[in-house]
Amino acid sequence: MILRKRQLSPGWYPQNPQEIRQFLEDYEAAGEGSALAVMAPHAGWFYSGAIAARAISTLDRDADTVVIIGGHLPAGAPPLFAEEDGVISPWGTIEIDWEFREILKKALGGSGDAYQDNTVEIQLPMAAYFLPRARLLWLRLPAEKASFEAGKQIAQTGLALKRKIVLVASTDLTHYGYNYGFIPQGVGEKALEWVKKVNDARFLAAVEAGDPGLVLERAEREKAACSSGAVLGALGFAEARGLGRGKLLAYGTSADIQDKDGSSFPDSFVGYAAMAWYRSR
Repeated sequence: MILRKRQLSPGWYPQNPQEIRQFLEDYEAAGEGSALAVMAPHAGWFYSGAIAARAISTLDRDADTVVIIGGHLPAGAPPLFAEEDGVISPWGTIEIDWEFREILKKALGGSGDAYQDNTVEIQLPMAAYFLPRARLLWLRLPAEKASFEAGKQIAQTGLALKRKIVLVASTDLTHYGYNYGFIPQGVGEKALEWVKKVNDARFLAAVEAGDPGLVLERAEREKAACSSGAVLGALGFAEARGLGRGKLLAYGTSADIQDKDGSSFPDSFVGYAAMAWYRSR
């Protein structure tokens, strides 16, 4: 059995099960457990872990397979699949749903994901904790409209295999400041308010509305998300499964963490959001 080992450094997420339990146990009780798809951030847990947990804890915990879609891929890049038999997380090894992967890979094309990237890996301990019986499909999708159709294919393949599928779309929002070369509103609290109330808000409104073209435009032209392909995959999945509109569960920025002591205001920060899609009633 070939297993994919941890590639991110210890600062990204806890290394031992006890730390993970302490971080997640409050969400275990609070989670709604009925969402079929969520959007979650992928920064280190110190910055965005609480928001990611808010999303992933809402997923239907009776799922057979959890599809975690990452990004950081430009338009024209192939979809990337983990080709191992399983992945190692601090909460335990997660088996890959190889049958689902092979059918989907044949439908979408794509290549093996041999790269170090945080967008999928950062979600693995939470998926293992909240969805202990689920196998995994590790996939990264590019920032292009074809990823919306890929989301539909995920839903159709799951139904054909009679799998109970849940999906995590992994993306952060606006990367603002000198660290990211994006400072259209200068620096300081005024810039943070613009990110929160304008740039991130416009992107989230497009996601809530389920408009893939607008999501892609705002992510790419307005630099409002780093992994729009993952979000497009979630929208396609939601449409194919007849789910309701996206529901915003939580929102914040890394500045909320960085400026807690009030001693200095960060000149660079990132937006994070949790969103869920539920069955229509």
